Amino acid sequence: MRLATFNLLHGRSVHDGLVVGERLVAAVGALDADVLALQEVDRGQTRSGELDLTAVVAGACGAEAYRFAPAVVGTPGERFRSLDHDDDGVGEPCYGVGLVTRFPVRSWHVARFPGAPLRSPVYVPGSGFMRLRDEPRVVLAAVVVGPWGELTVAATHLSFVPGWNVWQLRRVTRFLRGLPGPRVLLGDLNLPGGLPGLVSGWRSLGRRPTYPAVRPRVQLDHALVDRRGVGGLPPVVAVRTPVVGVSDHRPLVVEFGGRG
Repeated sequence: MRLATFNLLHGRSVHDGLVVGERLVAAVGALDADVLALQEVDRGQTRSGELDLTAVVAGACGAEAYRFAPAVVGTPGERFRSLDHDDDGVGEPCYGVGLVTRFPVRSWHVARFPGAPLRSPVYVPGSGFMRLRDEPRVVLAAVVVGPWGELTVAATHLSFVPGWNVWQLRRVTRFLRGLPGPRVLLGDLNLPGGLPGLVSGWRSLGRRPTYPAVRPRVQLDHALVDRRGVGGLPPVVAVRTPVVGVSDHRPLVVEFGGRG
């Protein structure tokens, strides 16, 4: 069983700045993941050809089920608004997270968290430090039937604002504790190295640098497992951060061994 998380950068290549559907298909298809969590995902955005990127990825993975959960309606960095309800933004450009899986899904679950109340300085390649408005965040979870039985997997992308992302992570893990174990959280947590495990109490399934993609120096993308009820999972036998032609992040791929 392979679980993976990938910040797509809305499918854009950092080499030429283009979003090409065929590149995205090749990148995610090569991961051969049974469950793939996606961040910085577009649906209906002009910059990504008005594609539903979650659906594109699901097709490339041969996924049995998939879902997109918008964090905002509009485009971060330009104009966007919070969602008033879960089905807001239909027919409008949206941006958020996605989850695709080859396993049958018993139930889907969504929780939303506000963005930081103040603008925060963030380094933007090519532009230097800019004070950016933080957007609301969302966690998308699925209770799936995997080779070792029932499993909760979740995708999220936390704030870039220091401290606020810690608060969000604790809220996310508290939310997931209400779902069946074992529980695995996949995502770009905007927290480096071993910090997510320290602040959440959950165990990291793989420690590898994932950012920036060309020469990774820091791990921002994580796979965490709740220490409660983890006995239902076999051991991790491989962790990879393969080079792909899309995004400024590398995907993190975790493979479990043993017999299902």
